Amino acid sequence: MTDSFLERLFRKHDACNTCPPSDKVINFFDDLIGLLFPDLSVRDFESIEEFKYFAKKSEQDLSTILKYNSELSTNTVNNLCKAFFDKIPELEQMLEEDAVAMFNGDPAAKSSQEVIRSYPGFKAIAAYRIAHALDTLEIQLIPRMISEIVHSRTGIDIHPGARIGRSFCVDHGTGVVIGQTCIIGNHVKIYQGVTLGALSVKKADAKIKRHPTIEDGVVIYAGATILGGDTVIGKNTIIGGNVWITESVPAYSKIYYNQKNHS
Repeated sequence: MTDSFLERLFRKHDACNTCPPSDKVINFFDDLIGLLFPDLSVRDFESIEEFKYFAKKSEQDLSTILKYNSELSTNTVNNLCKAFFDKIPELEQMLEEDAVAMFNGDPAAKSSQEVIRSYPGFKAIAAYRIAHALDTLEIQLIPRMISEIVHSRTGIDIHPGARIGRSFCVDHGTGVVIGQTCIIGNHVKIYQGVTLGALSVKKADAKIKRHPTIEDGVVIYAGATILGGDTVIGKNTIIGGNVWITESVPAYSKIYYNQKNHS
């Protein structure tokens, strides 16, 4: 490698003052989810004081990550950290409801504890809810890093910008894709290989709603693809496996692939 090439690379490194190291983001997420759920913790706490210290450390870790962006003042960083951790009690409650929804929706599950400890769908939803809370505060980059960390672990890709209601169940989950502007209601259940995507991938459409709306109580079976920002799947609808949908579906419908008509 020539000196000029190395100098050019160094200038890129020197200019990257907004880039938090991936390991710090990974550790922050893993420690936070372990704080919320003892089944996912790698630490044992001997006292409430030790537990409180660890909780405070999570706040300090987020502050350290945010300070890599030199454009954020110390006061702004402190306000963002406080705003995020103020959301944590509600976020923990929503994740408890997600775990119960997965337990109730899967006859093979023995307990909510089993869901929390071992189900990739729960881990993906936990990452989404944490990343979404950061995204709503307009924190850049970190939410996407968290979602991609867990995408690589689970095969489930949920954009932090999506809006997902309570008691969300992802069963099996591998290959699920939920796009940035997707809106999902309460008590929705989806299976592996489901895509909630966009009809257009033009950069000019970045700021418009490109992904579907899924209303309360919908079940979407494996391999279904639902596309488009104007597409609405009405409440309590059942979407069968391997269907392709680009138009809205009324509430209480059943949509399925009829092999007899596709010989």
